[in-house]
Amino acid sequence: MSDTLHYEIVSPERLLKDAEAAMIVVPGTDGDFGVLPNHAPMMSTIRPGVVEIYETDGSEADRLFLKGGLAQVGPNGLTILAEETLSLDDVDTDDLAKTIQNTIEDIEDAKDDVERARFEKELAWMSALQEIVA
Repeated sequence: MSDTLHYEIVSPERLLKDAEAAMIVVPGTDGDFGVLPNHAPMMSTIRPGVVEIYETDGSEADRLFLKGGLAQVGPNGLTILAEETLSLDDVDTDDLAKTIQNTIEDIEDAKDDVERARFEKELAWMSALQEIVA
């Protein structure tokens, strides 16, 4: 039985991570779930939130914000297809608050349901990020 799990985090632009970990906690649409070595195969959509990567048992988690995506656990480990990722260290909370306010105004001024839905999706991940960095 292996002590680590192989994982990859892929964005549309590039491969972000390709490494081994003891455990990874993924923000699934239906709730957070942990993935350990030899986990049963599964797939899940990812809601905006933080993926936590524990390289060894008892280690501090590396945290990365995901705007959304898809997670697949298979015989070769965990693959996360991320819409977009953000480093929590790079978040300017004042700028984020201003952007959220502007997006709320954009939702109110939307000319149709399609435009409103697009702004609401943006607001959802920004609100999740704001709660995490607060």
